[in-house]
Amino acid sequence: MITVAYVGFGVSVREYHIPYVENRDDVRVKYVFRRAEDIPQFAEYEPFYPEIRFTTDFNEVLNDPDVDLVVVNTPDRFHVPYAKQILNAGKHALIEKPFAPTAAEAREVFDLAKEKGLICMPNQNRRFDADFLAVKEVVASGKLGQLVRLESHYDYFKTNGWYDHLGTLYNLAVHTIDQVISLLGMPDSTHFDVRSIHHPGVGDDYYDLEFHYGNCKASVNTSMCVLIDYPRFTLHGTNGSFTLPPVIHNSGKKKVVGRHKISTAMASENRWGTLVYMKDGEKVTEKVPVGCAHYERVYDSLINAIENGGEKCIKDAEVIRVLEILEEATAVARSHGGAQA
Repeated sequence: MITVAYVGFGVSVREYHIPYVENRDDVRVKYVFRRAEDIPQFAEYEPFYPEIRFTTDFNEVLNDPDVDLVVVNTPDRFHVPYAKQILNAGKHALIEKPFAPTAAEAREVFDLAKEKGLICMPNQNRRFDADFLAVKEVVASGKLGQLVRLESHYDYFKTNGWYDHLGTLYNLAVHTIDQVISLLGMPDSTHFDVRSIHHPGVGDDYYDLEFHYGNCKASVNTSMCVLIDYPRFTLHGTNGSFTLPPVIHNSGKKKVVGRHKISTAMASENRWGTLVYMKDGEKVTEKVPVGCAHYERVYDSLINAIENGGEKCIKDAEVIRVLEILEEATAVARSHGGAQA
């Protein structure tokens, strides 16, 4: 049994963490820690979690011998300080993305975890998005032949962009880059086109990040100027093609005060993918079902690593490479919003 404490009580904790562990036999959620000044923001949700102790004393969490794992869900700038404090207190740590502002700081945290004999991992839960799991299934089937092209789009239409500052890369591309690297590995070379459309010089609201793998090119794309439905994923191979509908943005969903419940139902058929490939000289068209997200797999891996010494599903080297890419791409946005070879 792993006893868990959460740092923060925002949407991430309430929708992407607690619902995926609350019914497990091997996890007990004991604490939610928040600074006193943060309590008013989500105080109305507290009564829906009577089994959890809410505290404003972080030392109470760190000094409790029952607590095995502390999960950090705070603004980005607090991730590294909290991670180090947790590890120095002898607790394992799961850190929300982005794991750290820089690859160098990530290395420091991983080195500290190794020194202490503890497990520390980022919550790159979108490796287990329903649509991305469908992509992995299609690639693994071999029906596409040799993969030649992969496009990952996460687009919006926002007349004022998403942020009036740098942040889109670190809060969105951190997931889509990680998906590509988890699927295809470390790229041979990269090319970045990052622009400041709505807030010139201070934003990163458009990017087209290219990753080359021999004869295959993968790209991660986001724009705030897309008013039509654009496929979430498009794949082309030497034997076929695959496409998936655009994502339904969580940001547009109405938030209901209460205890969040996850759905394990399959996506409706209009959200399924379309696979077209050649078989025995004939063109075959198949619909590829899209199931539900499996964010609990992050905890499966984490608990296996803590209790059995198993390998983490999100490897340190992958985390560091993603952060290096984010740093490089952000530097392009900071310079002039142009392209970098």
